[in-house]
Amino acid sequence: MKPVPHATSLRRAPVQRRSAERLTRILDACAELLDEVGYDALSTRAVAQRAGVPIGSVYRFFGNKRQMADALAQRNLERYVERVTERLKKGSEGSGGAGARSRGTAAGGERRGGDWRAAMDAVLDEYLAMKRTAPGFSLVDFGNQIPVGSRHSEPNTRVADRLTDLLSAYLSRTPDEELRRVFLVAVESADTLVQLAFRIDPQGDDAIIAETRELLRAYLGRALD
Repeated sequence: MKPVPHATSLRRAPVQRRSAERLTRILDACAELLDEVGYDALSTRAVAQRAGVPIGSVYRFFGNKRQMADALAQRNLERYVERVTERLKKGSEGSGGAGARSRGTAAGGERRGGDWRAAMDAVLDEYLAMKRTAPGFSLVDFGNQIPVGSRHSEPNTRVADRLTDLLSAYLSRTPDEELRRVFLVAVESADTLVQLAFRIDPQGDDAIIAETRELLRAYLGRALD
């Protein structure tokens, strides 16, 4: 299974700082309106008005609202990976002592990876945090279900591939086909259960989330222990 290239829906990539700032305002406005009116009622004109830019500025970057939502989803994924990376970095720096040994060289000189349970917690916790706080995230997250409500959503391959590349280095594992399959199954399973948790409770049902964590520990333990 090959990594999926990181797609972009931008008609034209911003070159100057002013153009990049305008694009940021457009995506911020898109995220806010998704929370307020939903995907069906979202329009490029409303986004332009909220962002305080001419409608032509929106069409410079996007041909339609689907492309705009796709770009927001890609930005969500980039920010999510940054959050997980920072969480793992802080965990590595803060543990020290024996914990540092478990991520580096073991007592016998054997090279070992980081704690996969800590990595799993970081992956799940940061996703839950964005689900609860990031504007527009509850509808488009990483874009696998755009248009919102689609019954034929694409698999989370792009997300799983990014996490495989990130976590394989942290765990000192080779990102081979088997590991990519394991993480894809884990991501798909977690995604389904987290969506269920947030359908039951707008902030995420604690019991379902706890069950999700236990399921992931049991499944990943077979491949990573």
